[in-house]
Amino acid sequence: MSKFVRRVVLLLMALLAISLVACGGGDDGGGDESIKVGAIFDLTGATSDVGTPYSEGVKDFVAWYNDNGGVDGRSLELVSADYAYKVDQAEQLYTQYVNQGIVAFQGWGTGDTEALRTRIATDEIPFMSASYSDVLGNPDEAPYNFLIGTGYAAQAITAVQWGLDNGASKFAIFHHDSPFGTSPVAGATAFAEANGATMAEFPMPGGATDFTAELTQVQDAGIEYILIQNVSSPAATLVKNIKDFGLDVQVVCLNWCTDELFASLAGDAGEGVLGASPFAFPGSGAAGLKEMDDYLQSKGSSLEEKGLRYVAGWLTMKVMTEGIEKVVADGNEVTGPNIKAALESMSNIDTGNITTPLSFSTTDHASNKAVQFFQIEGGKWTAVSDLITVP
Repeated sequence: MSKFVRRVVLLLMALLAISLVACGGGDDGGGDESIKVGAIFDLTGATSDVGTPYSEGVKDFVAWYNDNGGVDGRSLELVSADYAYKVDQAEQLYTQYVNQGIVAFQGWGTGDTEALRTRIATDEIPFMSASYSDVLGNPDEAPYNFLIGTGYAAQAITAVQWGLDNGASKFAIFHHDSPFGTSPVAGATAFAEANGATMAEFPMPGGATDFTAELTQVQDAGIEYILIQNVSSPAATLVKNIKDFGLDVQVVCLNWCTDELFASLAGDAGEGVLGASPFAFPGSGAAGLKEMDDYLQSKGSSLEEKGLRYVAGWLTMKVMTEGIEKVVADGNEVTGPNIKAALESMSNIDTGNITTPLSFSTTDHASNKAVQFFQIEGGKWTAVSDLITVP
């Protein structure tokens, strides 16, 4: 072998050795290797008003957690992008991140979460999102999905029960015209009818600003309670229409319009509106909020400024991370199936009173079974109940 050939061979061997070290070759998955989690957020799409603060909660938890040592010295690596509330873009980004070696995923909307549930089961990627569609809490239907918020139908059923307890028998649900919007309709309708009440349904097309025709039907039917399954901006438009129409009904926002943005946009029309939320508001004094507020204060912001959606994002990423921590503590490799098994073994997860204690199992991935009712008084959401378990 010539000197030149020997030099080339030695150089190639050296480069291969360097490559193996850089890629973690021969490593058992511990040490300084990061744990990669994929995420999609709606920053510019139809739900970006609530999607943006939620995304900030997820991202800030990762930053805070890594600053505090990570998972036994290993950092979380969040790979994320804006998918603008487009299902096809969500699917494309998901595929891209799986190819990059993610072990878990943070999603967002109902349409994309439900569209991906079969694929994530095949890929064995544990998935949490801001969608609380009840099917996602059923391991038979969605074996790798886990819910942190109370299911949409469960929220609506609890709101109907509140109305029944206050003498109402005629209900209507106005909803976003999407899988997210229709998610609670069947369950709430069945519950109302089983209790001798009625439920009318009214879709809210995107961009609609006048619901006078629908409110005329509400008036003619003698509706007493209107439930809203929509985000804050269209919900605020609806309550302003109700006020202008002079309609005497009790409005109940489900969780996606029970927030600070709705109260601000609705103004005087929001006074007296009820809201059902799985999560404690900033300023409630819940112990679990302190770490968020301390982190934000260190960055020149505050939890009051960021709001309830930030709380939900932070908490969702935190619970997923607790599942990863358990995998590492048990001495197992950080893989999707091991994270799933770890989460399924966790019960009564203490969130510092941000929610009721959360519990998963092999037969139930809907960890949250309660909501708290709030009412707008003087432009602010004020608690009017303790946490109420779903009927």
